[in-house]
Amino acid sequence: MSTYDRFCEFFISFEPNNDVMILGFGGESHESDQMEKPTFFESRASRAKRAFPQHAKYKASTIKPNNVKQAQLDQSVQDCYDIWKSKYLIRNPAANDQYYVYFNLEGQAEPKNSVSTSESHGHGMLLTAYLAGHDPNARIYYDGLYRFYRAHPSSNNSMLMAWKQVKDANGNIVDAEGSDSATDGDMDIAFSLLLAYNQWGNRGAIQYLNEAKKMIAAILKDDVDQRKWFLKLGDWVNSDTPKYNEATRPSDFMLEHLKAFQIATSNAKWGWVVDKTYSITRQLFNNFSPKTGLLPDFAVNRNSDFAPAPPNFLEGPYDGDYYMNACRTTWRIPLDYLLTGDRRAFTSFTQLNNWIKRRTGSDPGKIRAGYYLNGNDLPTDFNNHLAFVSPFAVSAMISAANQEWLNKLWRHMVNASFDDTDYYGNTIRMLCMLVVSGNWWSPVH
Repeated sequence: MSTYDRFCEFFISFEPNNDVMILGFGGESHESDQMEKPTFFESRASRAKRAFPQHAKYKASTIKPNNVKQAQLDQSVQDCYDIWKSKYLIRNPAANDQYYVYFNLEGQAEPKNSVSTSESHGHGMLLTAYLAGHDPNARIYYDGLYRFYRAHPSSNNSMLMAWKQVKDANGNIVDAEGSDSATDGDMDIAFSLLLAYNQWGNRGAIQYLNEAKKMIAAILKDDVDQRKWFLKLGDWVNSDTPKYNEATRPSDFMLEHLKAFQIATSNAKWGWVVDKTYSITRQLFNNFSPKTGLLPDFAVNRNSDFAPAPPNFLEGPYDGDYYMNACRTTWRIPLDYLLTGDRRAFTSFTQLNNWIKRRTGSDPGKIRAGYYLNGNDLPTDFNNHLAFVSPFAVSAMISAANQEWLNKLWRHMVNASFDDTDYYGNTIRMLCMLVVSGNWWSPVH
């Protein structure tokens, strides 16, 4: 048995099959006009080995919502996924064996002809792999997403994905100008390939484990700084981009992904990346947000320590604040504690949980769409966005002291309508519900 196979086992516990309450997310599921269901022939997908639900064993001291039964948690995830899939998972009209995630359904992205990104694509590959079993066609969709990823390689490394796709004047889906990669999308796609290997094995047209290993090697080569072992912004960062070659994006701090990459490849360098990532997290917490635990959208290495990026560093005036990227840190980093018990960020996220409860009076409806690192509200013109609310539920899971708060956050996520937010909020909600319900399992533990 290989090193990977020895570590690729994980333990699950099953709850009693309680009566299920079906929850509707404030709206109906509408099949997209652009999405075609697989034909009967296409639907002959192999049975998922880790079929949803998979009540993964999180660290013993962590919690889940206790105001609903496990079966209700599972059903809510399934209902949310069904609506999410009907809205955002699209068959490529120019290639019937490809699917993509339409992140611009609500028209919020620029340019207006944007259709997908590697970030959204990674989210879709995670969800179709995790919901296999509930979705009998999950493998068809997953393989179609994989083919779309391979059809849109980064111009710098063909195993990584070009970061954005748009429709040209003829209606064809092409890569946006600057067809290089973004680290978060690359990492989620690679991690999803490990999930796919667990679900469907390594037999078939797509060798999931082999492809995962090749992509993980490409990420290490071009998305990781080879001297200091921190995560770069993407494969486009090099000596020709001096403004950005000492920068990182904390929302990319997917510690459980990094640990899975190390186990899957037996490459100790991934351990160096884990250590550096936790070190940067600690620096930012200790030096810039000791009272709140908030992290910035971007951070830059200054004299051996990382600091929040200045305004308009890459995306906008809030690049050094807790905004549209950093809202994911509240899900990504605590997830490692749930799965592995690594306590290196526990104190900081305990501070974060205490701060947000005080700030909102334990009312999820009062969570703002962005904060300065000192805890003051950003002057944004929208509020209570699900991309900001939902990750706090994952962070709340680290301690029983947050039980009532977690119950409220779960209720808020389930009751929020799909029609009241956009792709980003609905997708972050979906991914966080997967974690909070106990169904985010690691492919290597």
